[in-house]
Amino acid sequence: MRFVIAPLDVVKIRLQLQSHSLSDPLSHVNLRGSPVYKGTIRTLKHIVQNEGITGLWKGNVPAELMYVSYSAVQFTTYRSTTMLLHRVFGEDNRLPQAAESFISGAAAGAAATATTYPLDLLRTRFAAQGNDRVYTSLRRAIWEIRRDEGVKGFFRGLSPGLAQIVPLMGIFFAIYESARQPLGQLSLPWGSGDATAGVLASVVAKTGVFPLDLVRKRIQVQGPTRSRYVHRNIPEYGGTISTIKQIVKQERIRGLYRGLTVSLMKAAPASAVTMWTYERVMNFLISYGDNDAMETTI
Repeated sequence: MRFVIAPLDVVKIRLQLQSHSLSDPLSHVNLRGSPVYKGTIRTLKHIVQNEGITGLWKGNVPAELMYVSYSAVQFTTYRSTTMLLHRVFGEDNRLPQAAESFISGAAAGAAATATTYPLDLLRTRFAAQGNDRVYTSLRRAIWEIRRDEGVKGFFRGLSPGLAQIVPLMGIFFAIYESARQPLGQLSLPWGSGDATAGVLASVVAKTGVFPLDLVRKRIQVQGPTRSRYVHRNIPEYGGTISTIKQIVKQERIRGLYRGLTVSLMKAAPASAVTMWTYERVMNFLISYGDNDAMETTI
């Protein structure tokens, strides 16, 4: 699944890093050789024409490693936090479902983001590379970032990343858990409300916190290699708040939502598949545990 949607991820990152578009009044300004992307399809064509078909999978190796690790940490933390809340409040004084899901989802997102963040930064930097290769390999990228930027270089943009992921996963799981059962009672063509609830939760949550995702991407490519990516005119940004102010001042509010459409195109089906698989694996493990308990009793 990750391999299939990788081109959309590259397109999203390229759009997020672009500080001007064809419709902007400043588009006539000399962008020092940076491509000006407009729309998902045109961006896909531009990448293929200028970088070849393999350009659509730039950064896929660290992305694959990140998603596997992220999912493992995310669902383990979500389950553990939920069980902890049950023990703390007891079955008689349990929190409302939405509140419990929000807290567990926020904790899961924060833990998974912090743990896998260096891979996320590497994914962004590789996806931002044009024909002028900034890093020749994953191993070389790790070595050069460590040499030139120190350990903290791997965590550029972590603050907006955490500020984004906590409400993102909290809202996602709160909406998902609230919508899953009602949707499960409907006669849907795919036979389950899990996938539909996953899509709904993903669209609402992603849209709500998307500006912070864009800010995170802009900060991730800061540093000594900033002017060597496909967008050679990436401005120099500071912290999260100052970056938001600078983007709004130069690109207006819509500048905070560059790449939102392709982000939703990528995230919605991915969330649907993830949650559909998660529910079935959990049901299998629960039923497997029940069967073992019955056999032990017998």
